[in-house]
Amino acid sequence: MQEEIIRTKSIYSGRIVKLSVHDVRLPNNRETTREVIEHPGAAAIVALDDAQQVLLVRQYRIAADKILLELPAGTLEPDEDPEACAVRELQEETGYKPAQIERLGGFYVAPGYTTEFIHLFLAMQLRVSALSGDDDEFVEVVRLPFSQALALVERGEIEDAKTITGLLYAARHLNI
Repeated sequence: MQEEIIRTKSIYSGRIVKLSVHDVRLPNNRETTREVIEHPGAAAIVALDDAQQVLLVRQYRIAADKILLELPAGTLEPDEDPEACAVRELQEETGYKPAQIERLGGFYVAPGYTTEFIHLFLAMQLRVSALSGDDDEFVEVVRLPFSQALALVERGEIEDAKTITGLLYAARHLNI
């Protein structure tokens, strides 16, 4: 079932993503093309404070053309460990650093056209420890009871895939 890459043409190389077109040979020997967005991967964090409230961020997303409620998350730097990325992003976006962090799992965002894989973490025992965020990122921190965040998922009010997945993974992990 595997496809053989015959040749690759780089179409675009940006700050975060690269777009390539691959000519491939299918298992039946037919040839076709595949467009692939190469992404370095990311980490997303379900951060719970001592009152079992989850820290989310509200931010405008141009591709969706709306403000979304999301887990703190960010792109991996070259050779950065996903857990280190998670801690850094949590500090940059919320001003908190976890004393306890656990890997929940991960997932491919859309394997039909991108290599992006998001690593999911659960962060607890949060302590104030801010890092400067990206100068092109504007976020508002929102604290919600974990049960309320899950209700927003059920009502379709949280529409971001990493947030939905992360909250559901955490709920299962915590037996909620």
